[in-house]
Amino acid sequence: MNLNYPIMLRLDGKKVVVVGGGKVGERKVSGLLGTNARIILISPEVTDHLNRLAGSGMIEWQKRSFSKDDVEGALLIFAATNDNELNQSIKKAASDQQLVTIADDPEESDFHVPAHIQRGRLSIAVSTGGASPIFARKIREQLEQQFDEQYKDYLDFLYSARQRILKEVKDPSRKRKILTAIISEEFLNSPHREADFSHLLQEINDIENDV
Repeated sequence: MNLNYPIMLRLDGKKVVVVGGGKVGERKVSGLLGTNARIILISPEVTDHLNRLAGSGMIEWQKRSFSKDDVEGALLIFAATNDNELNQSIKKAASDQQLVTIADDPEESDFHVPAHIQRGRLSIAVSTGGASPIFARKIREQLEQQFDEQYKDYLDFLYSARQRILKEVKDPSRKRKILTAIISEEFLNSPHREADFSHLLQEINDIENDV
């Protein structure tokens, strides 16, 4: 069995092509929103939701059938039509350096879109390697309960706190100590998180200044 390689992609400014304007294409496009990718949708007809996205300028809808030239320059390609023969032709139109996922043929796809939850900077993806997408969704639902909306603000705090620690704390052992301290339940649930952190950072700085 060949294992998949998990990866988080930065798609800012990258061309991503979705072929198919039905419900499957809608799900693929929805998952790409917020990445700042250049989303190109190829389909003669689209769902109402996709039509609204195109009208708002969030995606570029080219109202026509697929042409092999459509994949030129695309990093990712989603073959999301209900026509297996067309999906396979989309795959063949891509070069070896392009990644294609085929909605009805996971075995021939270069990548899969996992079940996914997003809490601000926190991103958790679940894949069963095609064994059971339903089970992957079940795990995602469990994770959604475990990692609720409070984690969005908490991850923003961890990001800004880490920047200050890396800048202000010089001693490696003290740096590790405070980085470990801020991922505790105490900091997660504290109503005075920023003040608690400032106090802890000041203590560390005082110690370093006394050395």
